[in-house]
Amino acid sequence: MTNPTSGHTVESFNEEMRREHRTVLQMGALVRHQIRNAAKTLRDEDPEAARKVIADDLEVNALDIQVAAHVEAILARRTPVASDLREVLTVAKIATDLERCGDEAGKLAKLTIHFFDSPAIAPNYQLLQEVSKVAGFVDLMLQESLDAFDARNIDSACEVIRTAESLDGEFRSALRRLMTFVLEDARSIGQFVDVVLAIRALERIGGHAKNIAGYVVYLVTGRDVRHEDLAAIERDLKITDSIS
Repeated sequence: MTNPTSGHTVESFNEEMRREHRTVLQMGALVRHQIRNAAKTLRDEDPEAARKVIADDLEVNALDIQVAAHVEAILARRTPVASDLREVLTVAKIATDLERCGDEAGKLAKLTIHFFDSPAIAPNYQLLQEVSKVAGFVDLMLQESLDAFDARNIDSACEVIRTAESLDGEFRSALRRLMTFVLEDARSIGQFVDVVLAIRALERIGGHAKNIAGYVVYLVTGRDVRHEDLAAIERDLKITDSIS
């Protein structure tokens, strides 16, 4: 006998997951806004705007807590399995990575305050250009990973993972360029350390974007690819496609 409430239950679950999906995308938009604004505060020498970036992180934190509470309630009420369970877990994991991206954006904003709240500190603008360059790079990665999640697009997710594998090269190139400025003027060594820490924060955002892309692969295929390189992921996905 057909359960007369089953259709309603399935639709109710789907609506709950659509709500969490929208919340995660909202979090992503806020975090990307933080990253862009944090980089802009450096270019504009604006410590007050940097403080606003840091304050905005409270909204991201609140959404992270909201998603966690909703996920806990869904697991308790629905006890989802298979693809439904993967969807719930993926939402929770992405929210966590986005919250950490917001923290890293806050570190970048604190660099603005460090440099421009004290008139005694005169930053080397060539050093700061490297920060803006890497910020644009990881912001695009984050956008593409969220787009892949929204569309459940494995190809796009793999492209983010491919980009992430080149992020280390971008970071090393930035370090080499920064070292040339230090060699020309040893007085900038303190600023060099500060800027390197900022770029490291941005590099971690790129790492979180890669994590999100990996969660997309997990969501669609059930395969956990967090500790695999792209070649192995693509090879196994092709094998799966040929079997199906």
